[in-house]
Amino acid sequence: MSSAPEQEAVQEAVRAAVPGAAGDSRPSPAPASAAVNGRRRPGPQPPAPPVWPGAPTPLGARFRVGPDGVAGTNFALWAGGAEAVEMCLFDEDGAETRCPLTELTHEIWHGFVPGVRAGQRYGFRVHGRWDPWTGARWNHAKLLLDPYARAIDGDFTLPGEVYGHVRDWPQQNVADTVRDDRDSAPFVPKGVVVHDDAPDDDWVDDRRPKTPWADTVIYELHVRGFTKLHPGIPEELRGTYAGLGHPAAIEHLQRLGVTAVELLPVHQFAHEDHLLRRGLRNYWGYNSIGYFAPHAGYAASGTAGQQVGEFKAMVRALHAAGIEVILDVVYNHTAEAGELGPTLSLRGIDNRGYYRLQNDARRYADYTGCGNTLHVVQPNVLRLITDSLRYWVTEMGVDGFRFDLAAALARSMHDVDMLSPFLAVIAQDPVLRRVKLIAEPWDVGNGGYQVGAFPPLWTEWNDRYRDAVRDFWRGALPDVRDLGYRLSGSSDLYAWGGRRPYASVNFVTAHDGFTLRDLVSYHQKQNAANGEGNRDGTNDNRSWNCGAEGETEDAGVHALRRRQLRNLVTTLLLSTGVPMLVAGDEMGRTQGGNNNAYCQDNEVSWIDWSLLEEPGWRELFRLTSRLLALRHAHPVLRRRAFFSGRPQTADGLRDLAWFTARGEEMTQQDWYAPARTVGFYLSGRDIPGRDARGAKIADDSFLAVLHAGDGPADFVLPGPPWARAYELVVDTSLESQEAGPGTMHPAGGTITVPAGSVLLLKARTA
Repeated sequence: MSSAPEQEAVQEAVRAAVPGAAGDSRPSPAPASAAVNGRRRPGPQPPAPPVWPGAPTPLGARFRVGPDGVAGTNFALWAGGAEAVEMCLFDEDGAETRCPLTELTHEIWHGFVPGVRAGQRYGFRVHGRWDPWTGARWNHAKLLLDPYARAIDGDFTLPGEVYGHVRDWPQQNVADTVRDDRDSAPFVPKGVVVHDDAPDDDWVDDRRPKTPWADTVIYELHVRGFTKLHPGIPEELRGTYAGLGHPAAIEHLQRLGVTAVELLPVHQFAHEDHLLRRGLRNYWGYNSIGYFAPHAGYAASGTAGQQVGEFKAMVRALHAAGIEVILDVVYNHTAEAGELGPTLSLRGIDNRGYYRLQNDARRYADYTGCGNTLHVVQPNVLRLITDSLRYWVTEMGVDGFRFDLAAALARSMHDVDMLSPFLAVIAQDPVLRRVKLIAEPWDVGNGGYQVGAFPPLWTEWNDRYRDAVRDFWRGALPDVRDLGYRLSGSSDLYAWGGRRPYASVNFVTAHDGFTLRDLVSYHQKQNAANGEGNRDGTNDNRSWNCGAEGETEDAGVHALRRRQLRNLVTTLLLSTGVPMLVAGDEMGRTQGGNNNAYCQDNEVSWIDWSLLEEPGWRELFRLTSRLLALRHAHPVLRRRAFFSGRPQTADGLRDLAWFTARGEEMTQQDWYAPARTVGFYLSGRDIPGRDARGAKIADDSFLAVLHAGDGPADFVLPGPPWARAYELVVDTSLESQEAGPGTMHPAGGTITVPAGSVLLLKARTA
């Protein structure tokens, strides 16, 4: 850090002429106030407004009433190591006025600007050394987004090189060491001052559902893709927050029976330059650049701060319907990518403070596969993340978070550490420890696979559940040991440290990979439309195309595929743990075999609501809804404690028992043998735990029979003490569940299980 006299000298120079950064003799680019769309504005420039000292907290731009009752905005930016900071105001024509921030408190540059109100667009220019070999990448030619901006207006435009890409320099090996002095202001979005005390901030009438984890059913959806083609949503609201909050969208969620929506990233994100050049866009949004700002592209009401109120209204509407809102958040990396990436925000504020660098400080440590990794052990980076999380809970009303590549956040200096600063701060935070926390428990670095390792408070995406269920239904499991653990809550992974079965978020599909319909329709990915030569996306799909690749006119193949879909959905919703469905899977959505549709902002990714008009897919929706209603009605399907497997009564009744097709309890030898047919019995007698009034919980008991064989199989129904008779509840061999269920079968008798199907039977003990 420079000495105080040196700082004063730099600041005085900034006030006068905004020269080049300290230590760099090259001239500065023309001030952006003299340019619109890259062209110099003729005539005199408006004078800069006065800047009063202001306060170092809170960070960001906060409208308030200052000294002597004067209204304005306080600006505060942490920029460790910087030598000067300018706050830049932009009018509607793009003209820029630069206001030096002369006050410095604990590496926070701050100032209060009278008269600046909500709706004002702004950014920062940060001065300092250009020395990439030591990780110093300050460049005041680049307008920077405020990391704490509550709203962002505009988008990144081509040519990308202007805001930091240097890949087109002739000498690639030195490109990232050459400072680009072209002004980026005309080509980048700006932060927007938001009135934090606006009338729509009143949450008095909001009622958070606070659904217990054991009762939760997650529905992963994309704000734009879920609403873009919905015929019941007004056209002007499709693809927006307002569209998701519309009664037509909420009605589908209620009819289905889910309790929470998990939104793909809604933090402001950037479209990668290589996608824009191919005429594509980043659809999923895992390229964050604004951790406090709802993505402006999903706003129907405007982008000058209106997106904040629109997001809040969406949350209120979902809460009123009893549906929680969980955000998929990307705090592991940013859109600035690696050393050849653009300078958009954090890199230009303090590259060494925000990012993990290698021993060669020119390079970034990359545990994410996206070029950079945030240095979460740094106090101010940890503060940025936790401030963002608390903001979305307390001011935006959300109910929880799913953390993308959470293992990267749990790294201390290098290794994943479950006592890391990030996890420790979350555990003691009075706001964050009370919301739903979901880890994607891996990253791409060494030792990054951490399924089952996160501490209490956390649930995890359980990819071992996904793999075991897919393998069973495609006939690829060598034995049924792993399947048994997955269907019963994965006690081998989570029965430690006070964790419960709901620590496992069970899923068969997610946004990343095949849709459920494509899982039974394609053996190979079909990603040519992504423009990467079909090299992107996983090759380990564990899929089965049911005898034909892709779309086919074969009626037999169609019937088999729909039956497989019913089997997969039924297995998921009968399993112990928290089920997660992907939007559209309940009605047979397809992406044409694309298993990495991150850049397909079109009909490939958008939900086709006309599928509900087709009988076969409509019946799949009805089955899914029926199973969710069954799950809601029966606590034996929503257990809050792991099964013991021990006898509950003198007659040998167990809370969980596994049966072979012979109607006999499975032995050790049976677990190690290949099996295409397996039954499991869930006892509703004396379920652990008590209800809200302290009474014991009792429920019906159920027998589920899973048969993955390609022909029918006989199954002997277990007799007493398990049951005296069984009532058929679900038969996935049937297209419709209107007929068939309700049939009674005597205990000890033999039933025929149709090829590739699930039977769910209710045990009758009297």
